[in-house]
Amino acid sequence: MQVYLPIADLPVNIFLILGMGLAVGFISGMFGIGGGFLMTPLLIFIGISPAVAVASVASHIAASSFSGAISYWRNRAVDIALGLMLLGGGIVGTATGVWLFTTLRSLDQLDLTIGLSYVTLLSIVGGLMVYEGVRGILRARKGMSPIVRRPGSHNWILGLPLKMRFRRSKIYVSTIPVWAIGFIIGFVGAIMGIGGGFLLVPMLIYFLRVPTSTVIGTSMVLTLVTMASATLMHAATNHLVDAVLAFILMVGGVIGAQFGARTGQRMRSERLRLLLGVLVLAVGLRFAYELVVTPDQLFSIRVVESAP
Repeated sequence: MQVYLPIADLPVNIFLILGMGLAVGFISGMFGIGGGFLMTPLLIFIGISPAVAVASVASHIAASSFSGAISYWRNRAVDIALGLMLLGGGIVGTATGVWLFTTLRSLDQLDLTIGLSYVTLLSIVGGLMVYEGVRGILRARKGMSPIVRRPGSHNWILGLPLKMRFRRSKIYVSTIPVWAIGFIIGFVGAIMGIGGGFLLVPMLIYFLRVPTSTVIGTSMVLTLVTMASATLMHAATNHLVDAVLAFILMVGGVIGAQFGARTGQRMRSERLRLLLGVLVLAVGLRFAYELVVTPDQLFSIRVVESAP
């Protein structure tokens, strides 16, 4: 059954898009992260332009994060002060990312930039996750206890100025790295169409030593606001948000996430990290292959608006 995507300007199989939403939703629920870093490459692989894929997936991530953010908010698992600080940098990063997105598109360098960004990011993150997963499994087999990182423990961040106490997270750190992390997440989300959860969560845990119970809820709130902002900015400046595509992905993602969450609760954390690392690394390698292989169509036609 074919459905026409008005913004992407091509017909696609609705069951294929729905299946992709189910699969990525399942993975997101199982690993507890946003699926934008997988959904955007998958859409590009089936022929949707990178620009439309990035803009449309941003709306999908915002909608998917809404229910989770509300749930964590009700359970008081959100550090409001930390979230506001992250949002301050996140909004600026999102605006900067949309501006660069528009500039690169006008120079016809957007597709190449998105491809190289995904190859670099996924290869590094996937490699680190595989390393951490293998090390954790080996430590478990030897009977060694897992490495415990205490919340709020001292590190180099405490030496920076403009310190602030975040009572919910029980940390006392400089606001400079908090703003920087928010800026990076917003910028990366606008350029690559990813929620940034799989980057934000490790940053908050390893760099700021925020407790895991607070990290996930705060991450979801930041993802919701930055992706909603990116969607509005992309729709207003580039007109690339395909509502039909985003809606189909949302339906599949919500259903798949429910089953993924149940599966993830039955697996050991070390194996989850290893599986996610292998998955991320595989997508990065697939993206690298797409960049070097000779395309089926060597030329493309793009309509250029003439000056008045």
